[in-house]
Amino acid sequence: MLINETSKATNLTKKAIEYYTEQNLIFPDLLDNGYRDFSDNDIECLKKISVLRKLGLSIGEIKAVLSDEKGDTLKKLSVRNELNLKKERAKYALLDKLSCGKSYTEISAELVAVEQHATVTEKLLDAFPGYYGRFISLHWAYFLNDPIITEEQKSAYNEILMFLDNIPPLSFPENLQSYIDEATKDISTIDINNLSEKTKQSIINPETFETFLSENKEVLETYLAYIQSDEYKNSPMFQMKALLIEFNKTSGYYEILIPAMKKLSPSYAEYCKQCEIANEKLYAQYPDARKLDYNY
Repeated sequence: MLINETSKATNLTKKAIEYYTEQNLIFPDLLDNGYRDFSDNDIECLKKISVLRKLGLSIGEIKAVLSDEKGDTLKKLSVRNELNLKKERAKYALLDKLSCGKSYTEISAELVAVEQHATVTEKLLDAFPGYYGRFISLHWAYFLNDPIITEEQKSAYNEILMFLDNIPPLSFPENLQSYIDEATKDISTIDINNLSEKTKQSIINPETFETFLSENKEVLETYLAYIQSDEYKNSPMFQMKALLIEFNKTSGYYEILIPAMKKLSPSYAEYCKQCEIANEKLYAQYPDARKLDYNY
């Protein structure tokens, strides 16, 4: 198909098609007469490029998306955009404060904190692969709203960056990676945010957590029985969890990252306290659950 027909089929200008060709996003055949011949694959690729450009992706990002058969790049970009939106919302809030008379000095200090928190979430996303990285970065983004004021917070921030810059790569065996990819392929950024929000609210609010325990008694008992069974211990889920726990123990995740995050974010420290309280309530009703934390 020549460029005029391709332009009509894709609703793109000839100049746009030529540009995407020059950027090596598509590879039409060159005919003897010097004209380019665009294949059906080129047409479909151009339609995808058109959508991705309208969604705000750069040429470099589009190249990465088109070359990624699994779709991991798109998922990571969706999280990155969510984190960027969070940062922009924080900036808009600061602009509003500035318009209402808050000093430039105060706004400048808060702006530094916004940028620092964004750096932490970006590095978390890059440090951990796939769904786990998306979940971790969005999970902590919820708590990274506190201003970085004290020397302890500043020190914790630097400690977190050093940890994330030097953490060993986390990789899964091929069979587990396939299991994770299949299990999480339909989970969107919105789904992760909704799940995190429901979990946090149920833990932060004691009454909500107690209601959860009472209303889900049968489900919890079934689940606790299952994770003590041989079927579970031979499952990919168990293997994955065991690998993550071992990685977190040996990488310094528990000894370095978690304590530093508590120092950096008072709201995260408070959340951790509420988690401990919720755990004790769970253990009071289901004593066997306590030992499951250390069976891996």
